[in-house]
Amino acid sequence: MRQIFQVSIKLILKVIKIPRSTYYYTRNHEGRKFNDDQVIQAIDEIRQQDLKYTKKYGYRRITSALHDLRFQINHKRVLRIMQEHAWICHAFNRQTRKYNSYKGLVGMIAPNRLKRRFKTDRPYQKLVADVSEFRYGSMGTNERVYLEPVLDLFSGEILAFNISEHPTVEFAIKPLKEALEGLPALNYRTTVHTDQGFQYQHRQWRTLLKEHHAFQSMSRKATCLDNAVMESFFHIMKAEMMDEHFEDKTSLIQAMKDWIDFYNNRRIKTKLNGKPPVKYRELAVQKAA
Repeated sequence: MRQIFQVSIKLILKVIKIPRSTYYYTRNHEGRKFNDDQVIQAIDEIRQQDLKYTKKYGYRRITSALHDLRFQINHKRVLRIMQEHAWICHAFNRQTRKYNSYKGLVGMIAPNRLKRRFKTDRPYQKLVADVSEFRYGSMGTNERVYLEPVLDLFSGEILAFNISEHPTVEFAIKPLKEALEGLPALNYRTTVHTDQGFQYQHRQWRTLLKEHHAFQSMSRKATCLDNAVMESFFHIMKAEMMDEHFEDKTSLIQAMKDWIDFYNNRRIKTKLNGKPPVKYRELAVQKAA
């Protein structure tokens, strides 16, 4: 009579080198079939909403959009489906050339009041600004335009922006003035943070901030992480918008304006509970009222 030995599952899994979690997951879901058809259709529709931009959504943003559509789905499943359909966007892996507006000490350097504290629980308390260049025309040419947006750290909303062929002091001041004059009455002071670009050291920039009782803050020299949110914004914009070549200035500027409108009003952000910046700010104001 053959003797039967009982061996524990723990020992078997150790011998065959399979994690316990994998074993129990497989056992508990044995025979379960995932019907991905509805999810695939929903993802495809999400990617078609703003065809030029939403096709670049990553799996986390797609997951947030699916949650808004009442799908109870895990981001890992979304990632698997997107990989199977070659819907993963690699545009954000590109490195872009950064415009440097630092010209040495040409005015006054303000202290770093922000100190990388990018979070705030109230709109218009912390604003950031920076300048970046966008190129157009035939390869090898130096044709370019410059963009300066003013971004609210509460929601990531672009409050104002300016586009020009020349990154002058007047060019930089225009969106700042528009943003500050558009602020509602606040019971706290606004801080405006920038790098040490020559435009931001200028007397006119400082005077405008004083007129609106706003604090001035500056990054430390050659420390781009001190204004990381603005750097991230430019990276996202160029990855999603500059995947096509623009032959002339007019078409490039129009594409920039179109994308900023999309970003403010329709581009969902996982950090904002799946809402675009303007919608998130409006809901927050309604809740506080």
